[in-house]
Amino acid sequence: MKFLFACMAVLLALFQPGGAQAQEQAVVEQLAPVLAAEDARDWRQDLFQRSLLASDSVVQRVAAMAAGRIGDFRATPLLLRTIEQPDSTVRVAAAFALGLLRDSAAVQPLIERLTGLPPLDIPTAVEAITSLAKIGGRRSADFFTAVLQGKVVLSQPDPVPATTQILLELWRLGRDAPADALLPFTRDTVQSTRWSAVYSLARLRAPAGANQLLASLRDPDPATRAQAARALVRDYTVAAKLTASTVAGIVARAVDDADPGVRINALRSLSTYRDSTFVPKIAWRIEDPVPNVRVQVASTLGELGGSVAIAALVRAAAGKQSFALRREALLGLARAGSADFSRLSKAWQSSRDWRDRATAAEGWSFGKRAESPWFMSDADGRVIAAGLQAWAANVEGPEPALLQAGRQLLSHPDAGVRSVAADIVARAAAPADVPALVAAYARSQRDSFPEATLAALNGLLAVRSAGPDGRARVEAEFLRSAPRPASYLLRRWAEDNWPEAAAKWGPAYPIDTGRSLQDYRDLARQYIAAPDSVARPHVFIETEQRGILEVELYGPEAPLTVANFLRLVDRRFFDGNRWHRVVPNFVIQDGDPRGDGFGSPGGVIRDEINRMRYDIKPMLGMALSGPDTGSSQWFITLAPQPHLDGTYTVFGRAVGDVSSLGRITQGDVIRAVRR
Repeated sequence: MKFLFACMAVLLALFQPGGAQAQEQAVVEQLAPVLAAEDARDWRQDLFQRSLLASDSVVQRVAAMAAGRIGDFRATPLLLRTIEQPDSTVRVAAAFALGLLRDSAAVQPLIERLTGLPPLDIPTAVEAITSLAKIGGRRSADFFTAVLQGKVVLSQPDPVPATTQILLELWRLGRDAPADALLPFTRDTVQSTRWSAVYSLARLRAPAGANQLLASLRDPDPATRAQAARALVRDYTVAAKLTASTVAGIVARAVDDADPGVRINALRSLSTYRDSTFVPKIAWRIEDPVPNVRVQVASTLGELGGSVAIAALVRAAAGKQSFALRREALLGLARAGSADFSRLSKAWQSSRDWRDRATAAEGWSFGKRAESPWFMSDADGRVIAAGLQAWAANVEGPEPALLQAGRQLLSHPDAGVRSVAADIVARAAAPADVPALVAAYARSQRDSFPEATLAALNGLLAVRSAGPDGRARVEAEFLRSAPRPASYLLRRWAEDNWPEAAAKWGPAYPIDTGRSLQDYRDLARQYIAAPDSVARPHVFIETEQRGILEVELYGPEAPLTVANFLRLVDRRFFDGNRWHRVVPNFVIQDGDPRGDGFGSPGGVIRDEINRMRYDIKPMLGMALSGPDTGSSQWFITLAPQPHLDGTYTVFGRAVGDVSSLGRITQGDVIRAVRR
């Protein structure tokens, strides 16, 4: 009876004014230290033991995700126990977090739970499958093979969702993946099953699957056809011992598919065959009604070459088309080795728009480079960086002229230029370059992004690794006197690449985040404890002449990422930017005030990898140059991209009318991003 009265008292307290508020505050107080530990990548055993057993399931769920993101293997036994919790949201978070840890010690316990009793619920089983795929190894591969072949039975009453997840995640196993086991499922009557099997088969590019991928080009589902088309490149065809010209002909027919995604992927694969006989079949598509199909046609024509291709590219480059199409057409002429590139690029070289000059600089690198690299003296560092980067990509080793350019530009004021220059200088691994690389490292400490710093370090490491003379100079002139970097990114780089530097500089983690416990309370209250109407705010992205796109942000799944994004929105940081990167049927990307891929406002945030997936819906993700390097650049997917799952933080999705996405091309101006 006393227990009954106690329960009634608690219930009455909750319904009293302020009762719910008090409960929310209690949850916030428990969440704040968990968020702080996650952000600092600081494993605190007592905190997580306590939080994973908290009375509130929200605290348990957030703690499970945080344990996975921190990445300490001491979390493994705690998370395995958490899979047995009564709340399904907690179980599924724990199963997902084990995949973030990638601890092989979790493989056998996960297999036992997937096949044992009581059966896991479907969402938890799906995440357990995904975690096994992420952990990988022979044991996971054998288990998946046995399930697909019917030799092992999953214990779920409905095993189809978990089995379909095996099909989708099998590509993660690489060489251990049983590609042959996928083949029967590529002909399944259920569309999602076929697509999952074809996706993994296409990612694996196993020779045994080539004929089936050719057959999948006739699948009734356009997403399945698109995956098959993307896989059928020339190298894969040759590895599968198929006749390249025959396969190219089949891929060329897919260029006329009703679905633009299939057309784009087929065009991309067709370009790898370098066969100009297919040009007449596709050249007319440069007038395709879908803008990014036209862009991909220009790229493919440049790879295929021939007089018909060149004539079409000349018309596109000189016409009144979008910047994206004119750019790709000019680069196509350069790739095709046409004299028309030199003729047309003169106007681009003298343009007031740095993007035009950067395009001409890129194109210069594809030719014989008989002329001197005119872009080296351009007033805009973005032009120099673009030309230098393309030049470096088109030659191997320390080409003397390229190396001379890299050394000349290693002290350039622009951080992007210095980044590319240091990468070039690293190819020589010459002890004489040590003073310049040390100076470049010192100068880069003032940059707003870390690429030039990391490039200088890579250059110094290359010299050190080349021989005793280089080792001695790097030790004497850099390592002995270099202070401990403030950036955890540099300390983590040292841990991964240079043990002696790591020993001197100390560990990368835990991180000094610069946030107070109150900051984490505010984040928890705003994005985790709040109702969805508050925690999942909507933002509107307006692109000139393309319309408005509405997106919903995932506050509960990625509170730090959403808070960072909204902070930049409120600063009007994105207004007036351009979509600086658009890869047809893949992503559109923004967030770089420079417009060339290097820019950021400074500072980085940690990844918040979560259960949201890059599936059929257009999803928002954080662009990275490595783990925990997010800042201001973000992207929206244009097609399902499961290979991005688990690497790039998903923090929102497009909602409502998404037709404007298909009309956006590289260089389009973002008028405003607003709440």
